Amino acid sequence: MENHSTATIVLVHGACVDGSGWQAVYNLLTTNGHRVRVVQNPTLTLRGDVAATKLVIDGQSRPVVLVGHSYGGAVITEAGTDANVSALVYIAAFAPDKGESVNTLIAKPPDPVPPLLPPRDGFLFLDREQFAASFAPDVRPEQAAFMADSQVPWGVGALGEPVTDPAWRHKPSWYLLTTEDRMIPPHVQRAMSERAGSTVAEVAASHAVFLSQPEAVAALVRQAAAAVTASAR
Repeated sequence: MENHSTATIVLVHGACVDGSGWQAVYNLLTTNGHRVRVVQNPTLTLRGDVAATKLVIDGQSRPVVLVGHSYGGAVITEAGTDANVSALVYIAAFAPDKGESVNTLIAKPPDPVPPLLPPRDGFLFLDREQFAASFAPDVRPEQAAFMADSQVPWGVGALGEPVTDPAWRHKPSWYLLTTEDRMIPPHVQRAMSERAGSTVAEVAASHAVFLSQPEAVAALVRQAAAAVTASAR
């Protein structure tokens, strides 16, 4: 299907997973004719993840709609000040303000507490026995089990690095709020999205909404891309 969007969509994954988790969303968007790129950010440091994201952003000839899930929200908040970025889309994601980090936003542990194990050699993992129930309860059991056993190490340093200039203060944003989330509580998502002045959509889904309900993710991303195209005319 031909699509007349002037934007390129750049997808940024969060912690403990990699860019392959975006495949269902990618397929929906590309089938609709959108140009899509996926960042394989290493999740070791925020600075490194921003650099990896900007490599992809700067390679685009069209305005970028920058999409981040979970910790990827912190990445797009910092990387989104790039001149090529026209809009931000947060998918059950952190949206820090200036001087805030992921650590700042989780300083008061949510209820239930995400099953992060104690750091090991500078890296964090989720307890594999609790992974499905906390991160992906609405994902097929065999897929959730694979995710638990293929976790990407999350660098402790990435949580503590503060955002210097939040892109949502300068550019329009959209936010997909997941009402069944056990990693970033819905009320925390709502507070961040309201502070950012985001256009908000809500869906009854877990933190792994990009897998369990990719259609909802793709729909919001398309809305942002349409707004970018309209503003360019």
